[in-house]
Amino acid sequence: MFLGCAAVAFAPRPLLAQSDGQRIVSLDYGIASTLLSLGLPPVGLSDLADWDRWVVDPLLPKSVVDIGSSFEVNFEILLELKPDIILTTPFLDELLPRLQSVAKVMRVEVFSPDAGPVLPAAIAATNKLARELGRQKEGDAFLARSDAFFEKCRLRLVGRNIPPVGLVNFMDARHARIYSRPGLFHNALERIGLQNAWTEESNYWGFETIGIEELSRVKDPDARLIAFDPVPADVLPKLAHSPLWNALPFARPGHLSILPPVLMFGMVNEAMRFAGLLTDLLERDA
Repeated sequence: MFLGCAAVAFAPRPLLAQSDGQRIVSLDYGIASTLLSLGLPPVGLSDLADWDRWVVDPLLPKSVVDIGSSFEVNFEILLELKPDIILTTPFLDELLPRLQSVAKVMRVEVFSPDAGPVLPAAIAATNKLARELGRQKEGDAFLARSDAFFEKCRLRLVGRNIPPVGLVNFMDARHARIYSRPGLFHNALERIGLQNAWTEESNYWGFETIGIEELSRVKDPDARLIAFDPVPADVLPKLAHSPLWNALPFARPGHLSILPPVLMFGMVNEAMRFAGLLTDLLERDA
């Protein structure tokens, strides 16, 4: 479930000659999501069964075929699909020789030490994908819609005096994954005019794993904590009885909220989903 962006390394042969009927397989959720917005639904996708758990929106056509996990591709199914292009990421490079024996391969890269902020990288990668796949017009329209969407979210929140927002996935009742620079969620926060309560820079994936007690490093006592589903079933009951948790400002009523799932390893669509869900929540609570 990795994504692609920033820099895009292409197969030696150009892809511009491909027709609208091109058959594309994606080994990555973020890439597949972007394909849908370009009007190019993939014929095959890795880890298809978990799409509705981690990505949710956009919806996949029922015609998309599951090709197994990204690290254990079912090459028998892949061959039956007869793809023209396979879209992958550098994290699956060990598969390249076998993938290249099936079809043209395009590597899409974003999460690397040199990639920089994820959202701008995702926008750049979307442009390259659109151009190489002969969908520049659709790509331009999609990115224009996304920019207008972010701006609408920003305007909805202007003047509401919203405190900094911390973003986490609870791993269990004692550990959380917290999101910050240079990640997708952090970039989306900035784009809609909000501050990240976690001011420390993370790894290039945009997160770090911390103990719950480390949330005490958030300085603003009014900061809100936003957690993403799925939250393990035992986490909230255990936190309610945890002295560590109850000593934190986030334990106060109204300072912890839960959002539906959003893919952190996503691209532009996932940044939009996050921005929209968060804007709706904050607007309701204002």
